[in-house]
Amino acid sequence: MREEMAVREATRLSSKLIYEVIRRDGEEELERPTRSLIWSGVAAGILISFSVLGEAIFRTYLPDAPWRFLVENLGYSFGFLLVILGRMQLFTENTITTILPLVAERSGTCLAAVARLWGIVLAANIIGALVAAAFMTQTSGIAPDLLGTINGLSHHATGFAPSEGFLRAIPAGILVASIVWMMPSQNGGEVVLIVIFTWLIAAGDFTHIIAGSVEMWVLILQGELTVHPALFGFFLPVLAGNIVGGTLVFALLAWGQVKAEIEEED
Repeated sequence: MREEMAVREATRLSSKLIYEVIRRDGEEELERPTRSLIWSGVAAGILISFSVLGEAIFRTYLPDAPWRFLVENLGYSFGFLLVILGRMQLFTENTITTILPLVAERSGTCLAAVARLWGIVLAANIIGALVAAAFMTQTSGIAPDLLGTINGLSHHATGFAPSEGFLRAIPAGILVASIVWMMPSQNGGEVVLIVIFTWLIAAGDFTHIIAGSVEMWVLILQGELTVHPALFGFFLPVLAGNIVGGTLVFALLAWGQVKAEIEEED
C-alpha cells in the first residue's frame, strides 16, 4: 500500500490531467460573481506593483556592476508571487485558464462569458495599477531616490515602438501561460517556478501589460507621458502581444496535446 502511494506521488501528471485541472478551474472562474472578480482584479493590479518596486529597490541599492542587471530582475518576481499564490485575478493568467473551456465547448455562450471575465478583470487590474501608481507618485510613501529609479524603469518599459512592444509581449504571454500550465504538477515547488519564469520575463526585457500599466500610470500621473501615446504606443500593442502569446500560441498548443484524447472519449 505504501509503495503504491509512493508511486502515485512520484508519477507526473499527464498533459490530459493538467488540461482537465485548468479547464475546470477556468469554468469556475467564468461562473464567479462580478463583484468578486472586480475586487480580486483590483487587488491584483495593486499587488503587481511590487514587481516594479522590487526591481527598483535592487537597482537603487545594489552596486553598479555587470551582474546587477541579472540580480535586480529577481525583484520583478515579487508582485507575481503575491498575485499568483494569493489566487488573485490577473488578466494574463486568464488568457489560458478561461480559454481552454472555450476551445473545448466552442459556443457563443462560453465566448460571451470569456469576454465578460476578460473585460472585468482587465479593467479592474488597470484600476488597481492606477491606485498603486498614485501611491508611488502622489504620496511620500516612496523614497525620492527609489521613485527616480521607478521613473527610469517606467520610461524604458513604455518607450518601445508599438511593433516592438507587441513582439516583446508575446514571449511574456507565453511564459505566464506556462506558469499556469505547470502549476498543477508542482508539489511544493510553486515559488521556484514563479520566480524563474517571471525573472525570465524581466531579464529578457519582455513586456507585460499589467506590471507595465503600473509604470504607464507612474509617468502619466507625473505628466511625463500623455494618454494618446500611452494607449496606442504602449497599452494596446502590449495587450495584443500578451493575448497572442497566452492564447493563440500557448493555449492552442496545450489543446493540441490533448485534443485527440478528449475527442476519443466523446
